[in-house]
Amino acid sequence: MLDTPEAVVEALRANNERAHGRQRTVTAEELVEAAQPFEEPDVLVTALLELMAAYEFTGEHRKSPVVFARLLKLWDTTPASFSQWEAHQIFWRFKWVTTSLLQVPEVPLATIHGWIDQMRTRYEAADHGLQPVAAMRYHVASHTGTGVADAYDLWATRPRTELSDCEACETRHFAWHQVRAGDDTGALDTWRPVLVHGMGCTEEPQMSQARVLLPLLRTGRFDEARSHHLTGYRRVRGNTGMQDEVGLHVEFCALSRNEGRGLEILAENRPLFEATGAPLAHLDFLTGTEVLLARLVADGHDGTPVAGPPGRNWTTGELLTHVRAEADRLTKAFDERNGTTAVGERRQLRLAQRPLLEEPLPLGLRTSLPRPSIAASVAAPAAVPETPEDFVSLVREARRVAATGHPGATRLWTRVAERLADDGAPHDDRLGPQDLLHAELAEHRAYALSREDRETESVTELKRAAELFEGIGMPWHALSARAQGLAWTSVSASPAEGEAAREGTGADGTTARLDEDALWAGLAEVLREAERLKAEAPLDGGALGAGEAASEQDAAAVRVPEYLTVLFSCAFAAYGAVTRQLPEPSDAAVARFEEFAALLRTEAERLSVPHHIANARQFTADIAGRRGDVERAVAGLRAALKDVEASDRPWRGSRPRALLAQLLMASNEQAEAVDLLHQAIADAVRYDDRDFALAPTYALLGHAASHLGDTSGAVRHLSEAAARFDQDGCHDEAANARLQLADVLACAGQQADAVAVLESVLTGDDASSLDERLAAQTRLTLARGLRELEEFLPAAEEFVRLADAIAAWEDEPGLQTMVAAETAVTLAMADRWDAAGTAYERAVASNAEAPRPSLVTRMMCEFARLVMLARGADGLDTALDHLTRADAVRAAVPDGTEGFVPWYETGAVHYRRARVLAQAEAFPKALAEAEAAIAAYDQGGEHGAVERAEATRIAALIEGNGLGRFKEAIARLAAAAERARTAGLAEAAQILDALRQDYEKR
Repeated sequence: MLDTPEAVVEALRANNERAHGRQRTVTAEELVEAAQPFEEPDVLVTALLELMAAYEFTGEHRKSPVVFARLLKLWDTTPASFSQWEAHQIFWRFKWVTTSLLQVPEVPLATIHGWIDQMRTRYEAADHGLQPVAAMRYHVASHTGTGVADAYDLWATRPRTELSDCEACETRHFAWHQVRAGDDTGALDTWRPVLVHGMGCTEEPQMSQARVLLPLLRTGRFDEARSHHLTGYRRVRGNTGMQDEVGLHVEFCALSRNEGRGLEILAENRPLFEATGAPLAHLDFLTGTEVLLARLVADGHDGTPVAGPPGRNWTTGELLTHVRAEADRLTKAFDERNGTTAVGERRQLRLAQRPLLEEPLPLGLRTSLPRPSIAASVAAPAAVPETPEDFVSLVREARRVAATGHPGATRLWTRVAERLADDGAPHDDRLGPQDLLHAELAEHRAYALSREDRETESVTELKRAAELFEGIGMPWHALSARAQGLAWTSVSASPAEGEAAREGTGADGTTARLDEDALWAGLAEVLREAERLKAEAPLDGGALGAGEAASEQDAAAVRVPEYLTVLFSCAFAAYGAVTRQLPEPSDAAVARFEEFAALLRTEAERLSVPHHIANARQFTADIAGRRGDVERAVAGLRAALKDVEASDRPWRGSRPRALLAQLLMASNEQAEAVDLLHQAIADAVRYDDRDFALAPTYALLGHAASHLGDTSGAVRHLSEAAARFDQDGCHDEAANARLQLADVLACAGQQADAVAVLESVLTGDDASSLDERLAAQTRLTLARGLRELEEFLPAAEEFVRLADAIAAWEDEPGLQTMVAAETAVTLAMADRWDAAGTAYERAVASNAEAPRPSLVTRMMCEFARLVMLARGADGLDTALDHLTRADAVRAAVPDGTEGFVPWYETGAVHYRRARVLAQAEAFPKALAEAEAAIAAYDQGGEHGAVERAEATRIAALIEGNGLGRFKEAIARLAAAAERARTAGLAEAAQILDALRQDYEKR
């Protein structure tokens, strides 16, 4: 019931604790109505101020001036009804009204100028400085484009007053003025206090973070742009009072080539399409949206489904038409009101922008719209063969390039297949028998199918190729295809597969399996056939000339490339057999592998084919590394890279470099590993090697960079890895990369960035398909990150979801105890004490079934701290009860329990009890507990030195501040500081010395 002033005031207080949004605004309107009947208007004043704030922070600028007019009338008639703070707000909110009126095109400029004149008159009458008045005149000038320079000088040169905008907001206005003047570098320097040094308010830094994005991109400061997008968008999403900021984030996504992210932002903010209470901010949102939609339509995505105004389905093209019409209408209305073209010109400048980067800026976020493939996002790499238009020339070029093993052959054969499918190019006798082309295309289809993990279909294509080659009298080609088909069915995914694929014998995923006996019998048959063919004809290198048709060669000649491919296939199959049996392969499997690898290497050396020598070394090195012989593996891969250099086939170096980098990383040689990975990626791109595993290579590079302390590099590479895993449909691998990315960001102090990355993993359609344990780890990390940001309620909600997800897991019972304990603490931090109590008891019960005593005692200590924080001395008994329970849990732990350190846990409970008692001013008992904590930590020796120093500091504070025994406290601190220095704890010693020096001055 709201029938008394006290009831309304209490309701106002409760409403003030809600987040700004529709519920708070509607309640504020109801409370104004409830306050009107009271005889004294003081409650009405408070209610009107609350309503005005609700309108201001939810973008209802049309309504805000009406409320202020009522407040101003009350101020003029009953000023005694205003508290000191409320009186201050009358003058402060004159500025809100000016900016609100500027937002609405139906309000004439004369009215706005008249309002500023009234503001000046009232400020002068109350003896307030006029800098805020000058600020309002500047905002009008900046909006209309008239007299901007003079208005800026009059504002910027006046001293600040108590009614000036907060320094953070004023900094934003100064910097934005510089951006509009074309001075990005100067603006970024001006912004430093807000964006670097932490100056802020309720609207900052999020408003500046939106405005700084494009200046950062334009000046090449990409890492900062990424960070401010990740953290800034989280603060403004869904906020109708931040429409223009959301629009700037959408625009940033378009211009950083992250269109998929931009569409997700629109989907998360659909209500903004109907938020018309602040027309100027709405126009800014629509303009940012139009930048994105226009880019998508220009790139051919006009039919892509997108989220627009609620109530119907939209495509990109339809939404662009709708947005453009509404933005045109608003632009015209503002320019007509202002009598200038400034608003329209600013809009056209935004719409004329083009992407500022050649490739997408890696954000580290999962997006639903795939980004362009590498071939579409960068110019054609160097050293890539041209694609002839003439069909005969195209086939001949594909054959020539394939004979060299160049990865560009894949693209050429794909084009040949497309031409045949599109226009059914008639057969040309210059290309040899028609079945030759069919056989070659069957081999190409086999490689493509293998990359898609369609092994059964792939082997079928190889069998067809073998039959076609046999039918046109090309036995070596037929034998090669048969050998490849056998090898491909024999082995699952492995690091050497890509090289095998280069020979036509590799796969990227799990293959169909043959019976082992049938496999080796089949390969033995292939080898016998190879020996028979060798006996019939002399060796022939068989390299095709640029325009030479295969049919023009002596089909009976021994074909060195096909012969070595047969041997490679045998080695590859044997390699697969060993890797399947790791970590303890059979002697027979190892012996077979060594025999085939040696045969491949010996024959390649005899025939002077260096790249096959490298292949044999790579197989051997990889097996050695997997079996723990790192030294042999590293030596083998270094030798393989020299063979690659001698082969004049530099594109073959990417895989051995990536393998070598992995081994070096395991040996903590990160710097060389980084160089190798960079070169591997560069060569893969340069030679258009689309089979090279770029995503995991970027992940390795990010991992290595993080170990070198290169946070920026780690963030870029892990973000790139995640995006490429997304592109490849590898959702679990993408999530793993983002977990690593979040860890790097959190360790670098960018916790908000880390949280944004983790949130993206757990949202969207793909989230439900994640491995359940990976999803659980992500949710746990996210919950802890949110708690670190003091977003306690969202953190608690994530912990609750995690508890539900792992409830049925029986193989990790201690996990339930951990999650229940962390959930309880986080709920208490969120001031949800009833729910926290339930989770607390759940943790205690779970600990009885699946003991995690350290976690439970820490939970109890944390509850003692939080109770005292919430209730002060009134919570003493409750806090001590928690610590008594912690003692009981600790005492019940059997000696030698894994993961439980008695001296640490004992010290922790005594330390917390000391602080609880000190807060309740029970200083003698508190000192005894602090000394008990010191004694416990002493038992840990050097491992407890840090905790001992902190317990000593608390003891000294109790002794000095609580008991007035400064001499004893000084002696205690001096001894502890010296002990800390001896232990190498310089920071701890400095803290103890500072407190001692403070006491010595008393």
